[in-house]
Amino acid sequence: MIADLAMQSLNAFSPEDLVRDLKHLPSSPKVLPRLKHLLCDANSAMHEIVELIRLDVGIAARVLHLANSVIYNRGQLCHTVEDAVNRVGYSEIYQLVSYAVASQVLVRPLGVYGIEAEELWKLSVAGALAAEMLAIRTGQDRAAAYTVGLLHCVGMVAIDEWALRHARGLTLKHAGFPREAVESERAAFGFTQAETGAALLRHWEFPPAMSEPVRWQYAPRASAGHTRMASLLHAAKWLRSAVCAGGKVPAPEAANLQPLGLGVAALQAMVPELKRKLAAVDSLLDATELSAADGESPAAGQRFPVQDWDEVA
Repeated sequence: MIADLAMQSLNAFSPEDLVRDLKHLPSSPKVLPRLKHLLCDANSAMHEIVELIRLDVGIAARVLHLANSVIYNRGQLCHTVEDAVNRVGYSEIYQLVSYAVASQVLVRPLGVYGIEAEELWKLSVAGALAAEMLAIRTGQDRAAAYTVGLLHCVGMVAIDEWALRHARGLTLKHAGFPREAVESERAAFGFTQAETGAALLRHWEFPPAMSEPVRWQYAPRASAGHTRMASLLHAAKWLRSAVCAGGKVPAPEAANLQPLGLGVAALQAMVPELKRKLAAVDSLLDATELSAADGESPAAGQRFPVQDWDEVA
């Protein structure tokens, strides 16, 4: 049984209550929508992008770490964020910062769901890459889609953190795509990780264009005003499941793909491309760890990704 909340019945418990009750929220990744806005504005100055990244010391350190990896290193170390942005280039910096943000938010085991940290990281990054691919294919906002895909399961992180404090014996059955742990979550809380994730994104001041697709990821056609991005996220989750879960993954309902103008066959044809992209990310991360081991990075000693959440007592 879930422990009673002080002065509150479970019937009145909401996703917003759960988010407010968290004692160890990760750092807000609000840098992502702000960075997206700057990168999309042709009038943005370099110093604005650099100053935004420098607002979070951990993110700045990881950007430097990656910029000095064997992938980007040109034989000379860069020691400032401005040098790192110049080296990597505008077209790559958003993804680079996204990986850094994800390392703060998404790298932890989820005991309630029986998901290891590495699996959560892979599902999140694969979801981001798949969403970006679909955005390009369907003419939607590429950076917004990437962020939504990256943070689509952040509600699981919030629920797991809450359970560590209030219900250590709680386990939620995760059945994979498409329903995942919806039935168990509703039985325990009355709401899902999708609703919790949306509440957390609102808490972090993400716009509705990003929080609402996360909220409606299990029922994209019910998302008033954000149906296409919610459908894109649903399709991206199928792609990442097909690549990461192994075995046969049930095809998404054709009606949930209809807002994208895609069929199941077109989605299946994108699986090899996502595998290649995910392999490239693995190579990048392996390269940064190699650089750190060789002492090539000023951020050496900070493995990427790294657990930045406070330890739970």
